Amino acid sequence: MSERPAVQAHTAHGVVVVELARPERRNALDQQLQAELRRALEAAADDPAVRGIILTGQGRAFSAGGDLDWLAEQQDPARFRRDSQRLTELITLPERIEKPVIAAINGVLTGAGAQLALACDLRIAARSARFLFREGHLGLVPAHGGCARMVELIGLGRARDVVLGGADLPAEEAWRLGLVTAVVPDEALLEEARARLAAILQRGAQAYGLAKRLLNLAAGVELHSGILAEGLAQSGLVQTEEHRRRVRAALTSRRPDHQGEEG
Repeated sequence: MSERPAVQAHTAHGVVVVELARPERRNALDQQLQAELRRALEAAADDPAVRGIILTGQGRAFSAGGDLDWLAEQQDPARFRRDSQRLTELITLPERIEKPVIAAINGVLTGAGAQLALACDLRIAARSARFLFREGHLGLVPAHGGCARMVELIGLGRARDVVLGGADLPAEEAWRLGLVTAVVPDEALLEEARARLAAILQRGAQAYGLAKRLLNLAAGVELHSGILAEGLAQSGLVQTEEHRRRVRAALTSRRPDHQGEEG
């Protein structure tokens, strides 16, 4: 294992920027990077001072996905399944964190790197970014939720075109299909990600976390179960001080003579 960190995290004003830091290998997800990324994301999730997370890569790639040296070593199916399951759990971590997680896509992403970005709440892409769907060239399929998330995001028909066609998508085409939220000039990438995050953070933190969980749940359950879960979440939120404070502030702001009281 390298002594140089494979992940770097910088926190300011309640926002942590988590950088994949193997630019010489296009931020491929080797075992060291996976372990450090898990620790960084879990630390951000547990830290009450951190309100939001931006995930990006150093150099010319967001992430080239699974490390080819690691793939070449896989001779034992049982070991491969264990390692693959750990990677799947890491990729789903942004979905499970009840805080906003934005992917700032700074370059090429493919394989597990693409799946990591797709698991984030929003994806802001630099104009030079490119999604590469080349698993078929390695005799593999998009895994770790790759096919399932693709269908959820852009529908079965378009997902067939992308996955079965082995598409290379420039940022603008990824935006047209619905894979990314916005495309911005390369030099404005982190600025736009911070602006999007600042807008999100105007919402109640608990409400955001539960809305995120409900949306992820809704993709896998039938309508009435989803409605029931929404009602249960809402019944808890109306008891929170955050909700009561925001309602008081909203009522106060409606009064012609209000003095800006927030209660």
